[in-house]
Amino acid sequence: MAVTLAEVAARAGVSSATVSRVLNGGYPVADGTRTRVERAVEALGYVANGPARALAAATSDLVGVLVHDVADSFFGILAGSLQSALAPTGQGAPRRLAVVCNTQGAPETELAYLTLLEGQRAGGIVLTGGAVEDPGHTAALAGRAARIAATGAPVVLCGRPPLPVPAGLPVAAVMFDDHGGAFRLAEHLLTLGHRRIAYIAGPPGLSTTRERLAGHRAALLRHHPGPAAAGTDVVVHAGFERSAGYDATRELLRRGESFTAVAAANDTVAVGAAAALREAGIRIPEDVSVAGFDDLPFCVDTAPALTTVRVPLREAGHLAAQLVTGRRPLPPGGITTLPTELMVRGSTAPPPAGGNRS
Repeated sequence: MAVTLAEVAARAGVSSATVSRVLNGGYPVADGTRTRVERAVEALGYVANGPARALAAATSDLVGVLVHDVADSFFGILAGSLQSALAPTGQGAPRRLAVVCNTQGAPETELAYLTLLEGQRAGGIVLTGGAVEDPGHTAALAGRAARIAATGAPVVLCGRPPLPVPAGLPVAAVMFDDHGGAFRLAEHLLTLGHRRIAYIAGPPGLSTTRERLAGHRAALLRHHPGPAAAGTDVVVHAGFERSAGYDATRELLRRGESFTAVAAANDTVAVGAAAALREAGIRIPEDVSVAGFDDLPFCVDTAPALTTVRVPLREAGHLAAQLVTGRRPLPPGGITTLPTELMVRGSTAPPPAGGNRS
């Protein structure tokens, strides 16, 4: 039986009108009151469109697509491919309306959008991008996903690890081989002769950051077993923006770190790193090699063209669309891992004679 507004009000110790004001937004409500109402909503699993939800758990033709930032090429390509694949495949084919929601990577925004989409009886949800690895958020996200999936609306995690949800629910994960891609990229640089590689990792606490950094370090350890690997490991965490790559590289240069290659968490960060190197009078790749990750369209147009790891974004978007609409059955175990591919271009070369740049 659906939870009523009155039950939420009773649990929060406020009137039904106050609960309505909090849920509808745009009305002045004291912070403490708002917090009590939001906690009651979460604890009871209340959905604003409760009566409609009670109608045999019917769902709509709306598919919610949560991205960190649609203006970021990574998410724009993924969302665009997904939306195109949701289009009707022929006369009489079901229509799907994709609603793209920007979360800016904020856990609370991600949960808020899921609540809104649940209230709209979304026919499916696709969550994209790295997951925030916080136990509390993971538990809350798993609870929302399980609740939505229990209505028959598939939930697809695209580019992030699976969630701990009960077996049998239509929840699937489309993952990228970030670990393997980072391993092959670092191995490429090591094979060229680089022994001191500066790695600009993404923000800590994200699944993507952890996987790519782990792959990078695994390659270093294979080529330089034991304590020797630590001597090749120069890591700085930064955001995924161009400015983050620029600032991180300037900081490495200011500290006098020695390195002959820079491996960046993504292509946008690599472009910022290259700009900082050029500004310092350092040639690419003659003095320092630079590499990225994702293989976004601009990589072939940089000067020199950027060595990177191709992530199959369009393929992932298409697959996620098939899974969220039920056009393709869930894979065994609910997980599909798509391969990544090393793309060697002009921005990487053997290090200069004489060893590391310092």
